[in-house]
Amino acid sequence: MRKLLFLLPGTTQKFHCGGLFAELKTIELVKQICPVEIITYRQREPDKAYLDDILASKPQDAIFVVSWGFDVPKLVARLRGYPTIYHAHSSEYGFRLPPQIPIVCVSRNTLGYWGQRSPHALLYYLPNQISDEFVNRQTDRSIDVLVHSRKSSDYLLKQLIPALQPHCKVEIIEGFVDSLSELFNRSRVYLYDSAEYWATQGVTEGFGLQPLEAMACGCQVFSSVNHGLSDYLDPGFNCYKIAGFSTAYDVDRILEVVKSAAPVNNLESLLAEYRTANIMSRLQVILSEIDRFFDRVNLNKSDMLDFSDRRILQLRLSKALKSIQKKLKR
Repeated sequence: MRKLLFLLPGTTQKFHCGGLFAELKTIELVKQICPVEIITYRQREPDKAYLDDILASKPQDAIFVVSWGFDVPKLVARLRGYPTIYHAHSSEYGFRLPPQIPIVCVSRNTLGYWGQRSPHALLYYLPNQISDEFVNRQTDRSIDVLVHSRKSSDYLLKQLIPALQPHCKVEIIEGFVDSLSELFNRSRVYLYDSAEYWATQGVTEGFGLQPLEAMACGCQVFSSVNHGLSDYLDPGFNCYKIAGFSTAYDVDRILEVVKSAAPVNNLESLLAEYRTANIMSRLQVILSEIDRFFDRVNLNKSDMLDFSDRRILQLRLSKALKSIQKKLKR
């Protein structure tokens, strides 16, 4: 199997975000299947190769993996002629991809987007991994309500939390935390509301790992259900939809759950999809298929017509013309 070259803008603190951490976790899993190397392209780092140098050496028998959404069009243009995979987290960046680039999607929501946006590419579903540390340790829960301020809506921070604070213990996470699993195991309820954040960003919530991690640790979760979150959140059954009708209604529901202190049950089958064993099994199949694909095809020869704006216009005009001709024959 070919070596995979994962392209990242950098790995230092200024690039830290959920997407980077998810990509680094994926890289660690891929290392168990085939050779892997991290390549940076925005900044040079002393312990990593740099994209300009790699391309100058004209690498053979390697597959490039791109993932940083805003950079993908420029990277794909630079990598023309080389086997390339797009590891798709968020969507709605606006670009299209040619059929010679397989797309591996972290959520079914993103998979559906690319099924329409790039209908002739090979498409695969590879969810993000829940680390083994995220389990219910059956410990005492001293925090009633836990919130992470990052990505949280104004409603959550300015309306709901102030309304909750007189009635229960609310803890707000402001920055990076060494062990979220520990905090989740100390909390009864976790609040997450990212729909506003992603609406202002103009792209989607690719996966939304924190609500699932909180559920795995036994928290009751009140969350928005936008984009990738809809893969696993099932309001009324394994979570509650936040921002439901009014602040007062949200407060009543949250306090009722805090008082009941009942953890989410029967999550084993749901969580199994995101645990290491299933991810590794899917990775083996996906990477083997992609490797065979690059063995068999000439990357410059595809006879598929993509859904470009021009082609969509042509199809609509053709359909309208056929409709007119049909009416004239009556």
